[in-house]
Formats: sequence, C-alpha cells, structure tokens
Amino acid sequence: MQASLAPHDENEEPIYPGTCRPRGCVVEAAVPTVGNEFAADTAASTTGTHWRFRVPDGERIDFVDGGIGKQSAVAGRDFGDFIVWRRDHVPAYQLAVVVDDAAMQISEVVRGKDLSMSTFRQLLLYRALDLRSPKFYHAPLVLDESGKRLAKRDGALSLRALRERGVSPEAARTSGVNSRAKNRFTALAHALLALR
Repeated sequence: MQASLAPHDENEEPIYPGTCRPRGCVVEAAVPTVGNEFAADTAASTTGTHWRFRVPDGERIDFVDGGIGKQSAVAGRDFGDFIVWRRDHVPAYQLAVVVDDAAMQISEVVRGKDLSMSTFRQLLLYRALDLRSPKFYHAPLVLDESGKRLAKRDGALSLRALRERGVSPEAARTSGVNSRAKNRFTALAHALLALR
C-alpha cells in the first residue's frame, strides 16, 4: 500500500460540493456517523468508496500557531468536506496523522507553512474523536532559486544528505536557496546540519 501524501498548498483540493452528503443522496445505513460527520462518496469511483468527513458549514475554526500567529478559517468556505478513508482502503493523510500523533502522544507538531490549511481539518478530527490536539508551529519554507519549495518528493537533497556530501552550513545557506529564505533559515540550517 502506498501512504497517502500530505496536501501541500500547491495541490490543495477544491472545496467539495457535497454531492454525496446525506441530505442530497441516499446513504446506506452502514455509513459510520459520529454526529453525521462521515459520509460515503460513491460518485468518486465505481470500484470503491471514499469516506469524507463532513465539515460543519459556517463554523469558524481558530488556533494560535507558534510560527505564524493566530489562524482562522471557516468550514465550508475556506475548506470543505475532506477524504478520511480512500477507496483503495488506505487512511487519508488527515486521519492518519491525527490518529498517529494521538497514539504517540505528540504534544507539538512542527511542519512547513504549506500545510497550515490541514491544521483546521485535523482540529475537527481531534474534536470528533475526542482527542487532545497538539500545539502547532508552521515554519517558512526553504525555496530553490526559482521559488519552488525544496521537497524530497521532487528530488531535493535533505540537509543531512548535503552534510554527508561535505557541504558546509554556510554553503547550504547561500547556494540553492533564494534570498528571501536565506536569512530566515540561518539558525535552522545550523541546527539541522548539526544533527547526527
């Protein structure tokens, strides 16, 4: 099975129009519901079913982020119903990270700013599952010369790989990273390159 990938800003899904919400179509009695948050999305495939979390339309979700400050989004406007279980029988990213973080008793999550919209979805899942949510810190992204974020999935080298190749922290800060990101990542680059 292939793990579900994180939904970064550049591949954020469009807001789901609610095609298979219970009020708009017939939903079988076997649909698991917790306050009617989960609904089958059979329109997505004839070979399986996506399960979506039904967001509370119009509800404002707020949290304070350690990196970017107070964040707010309105469910149904800024993000819509989202897949929690894929038709290929794999948990989707949002559900997987919430359950995994809760099981490991994670208290702080640090990740790139491009995943900040996922936090609102995850906060709804934490609430629906009656789990304690961690604190969040979304960091600015390290970008290449063209302004594209550095990512393993795109073949970008990790800081550890650069260090193993003999690249100094100074060289890592000044080559391959655009000038807007250079100064923000000086301390971070030093800390990460020092990891063994």
